[in-house]
Order: sequence, then structure tokens, then C-alpha cells
Amino acid sequence: MPAVLRIGFLLLPGFALLSYGCAVEPFRAANDLAGTKLYEWVHISPDGLPVRASNGVGIMADQGLARPGQIDLLFVCAGGNPAEFEHPATLAWLRAEAARGIRIGGISGGAYILARAGLLQGYRCTAHWDYVPAMAERFPGLTVTGALFEVDRDRCTCSGGTAALDMMLALIEAAQGRPLARAVAEWFLHTRPRAGDEPQRMGLPERYDTNHPSLLAALEQMERAIEDPLPREALATSAGLSVRQLERLFRGHLGLTIGAHYLGLRLDHARRLLRQTALSVLQVAMACGFVSAAHFSRAYAARFGRSPRQDRRGEVTAARPRR
Repeated sequence: MPAVLRIGFLLLPGFALLSYGCAVEPFRAANDLAGTKLYEWVHISPDGLPVRASNGVGIMADQGLARPGQIDLLFVCAGGNPAEFEHPATLAWLRAEAARGIRIGGISGGAYILARAGLLQGYRCTAHWDYVPAMAERFPGLTVTGALFEVDRDRCTCSGGTAALDMMLALIEAAQGRPLARAVAEWFLHTRPRAGDEPQRMGLPERYDTNHPSLLAALEQMERAIEDPLPREALATSAGLSVRQLERLFRGHLGLTIGAHYLGLRLDHARRLLRQTALSVLQVAMACGFVSAAHFSRAYAARFGRSPRQDRRGEVTAARPRR
């Protein structure tokens, strides 16, 4: 009879329930389909008390951090804004678990927590695309690939959401063989398990609902040049059009001018950096191509209905984000 692999799920407040479900359910299905217990799991929380997911659902914890997990594999499940999670005891406990030689993984924002604990140095890793810019700024020495999931020796990270299902299928296949992994995938109607290096986000044609090659060429240039925004003339040249022709395309397909769309991309990027890094407002402004903090603050308030400093402090206003 094969040895049972014991898995720990460290649930941090505000974790994403979908990501957690996609992580734990494949192991349950593997047990059912194999007709024997291959996996068992335990839920861990920082204080041993129930933990609420981002949607308010609570999960009972089996233990806190007062003792080792007695596990072979540990997954950190986090969501929301992991940069705001302040609990030194949790980071110390993670380092102690790593020192015992167990495999450790991060799901969605869990990779950010592992990076804060110093457990991803020298490893390929990934996280949800919303966290990647902040991780790159805060941990410049890390190799953050932005892939769907990464399995690198005794570290495994995934971008969250349904990517957790794909990563668990890969781990089941490595341990139990391809037939069982494919049976688990079919059990969950997951007819095409994805490889780890597949992209997280939709392609530009799907995101913008257009196949116009010149417009897509300009949009791609914009997304690549946030810190040093390109002038309209350079964007038009890359698209093989005049500025007037490109402006017509933007208005016709997106309902915005070139400048308005580009500004929105830069401000959305700035918001992620403000919420997930310790960069100053001026540093965020410069990282997003603004020449002054004052100009940045005015544009930010016009888009989101609050100043950059208010957003950093998490102040709530009655204003809605302006699009």
C-alpha cells in the first residue's frame, strides 16, 4: 500500500476560496478514483482559530503555529493584499518548516508571503498577475516568471484561481502517474489540463474584443512601456499608421483616445504598486511615467476618486472609481 502524503494548507485571512478549492479537491478526487487513501490534509491558521475567506466563508483550522505541521507538503493560501499581512510568527514558522526539508508552495498571494519569508530566493516562482509588478519591485532578486504555475525542486507556486487545479494535476501526475491525473481532470470536467508555462491572462484580442492588427500592435507597445510612455507618433509608426488613423481606431474600438487609454493603463499599474509595495508616492509616480507627484496625484484622483495617499492608507470614500 503506498505511503499517504500528508498535506498542510496554511490559510491566511482573506484567502481566495476558489483557489483553495481548486487546490484541495483534486487530492480528494485522487483518493476516490484510486480507491485508496493517497493523500490526507490538515488546515492550519496563524492562531488555530477558524479563518474567513475573502467571500466570508469560514474554514475550521486543525492547528495553529504552536507546533510543526507534521506534513510532507505545505501550501500557503493567501489573497486580497498579501503585502498588508503583518505576522512575524507566521513567517518564522514557514522558515522553520522549510528548514525541515518539506516541499512548500504558494497559491495566488501565497507566493508573496513565501517571498517575504525569504523562501523563494534561487527558485523560479509565479503569482497572480495582479501581484507580479509589486513582487518585482519589492523583491528584485527573485525570478518571477508570471507563468500559470511553477514547480522548481521543493518550491511550487501558482497564480491562483483555476491555475491551482492545473498545478495539483501536475503534482498528482508526477507522484501517481498520468492515468490518475487525467482521471481527476475529467472528474472535474477539466478537459484540457494546462501546462505551467501557459499565460495567465487572455490575449489582447480577447481582452479588447478586436482582431485589428494595427490596434493590437499599438496596445502591445503600450503595455510594455509603462515607465517610459511612448509618444503617439511612435505608437502610430509601430502600427504602420498615421497618428490620425490610430486615433480613429482607438475611438472606434475602445471609445477612448490614445492618451486616455494609455493614462488608464499607467494609473491602474500605479494603484497596484501603491497597495502592494512600500514605494513612496513619488517613486510610484516615476515608475508609471509621471514627471511629478503633483501631476500624478491629480490624474489618480480624477480616475479613482481618491488621492494616492488615501488609497495607500486604505481610506474609504463614497466616490466610485471613474473609468
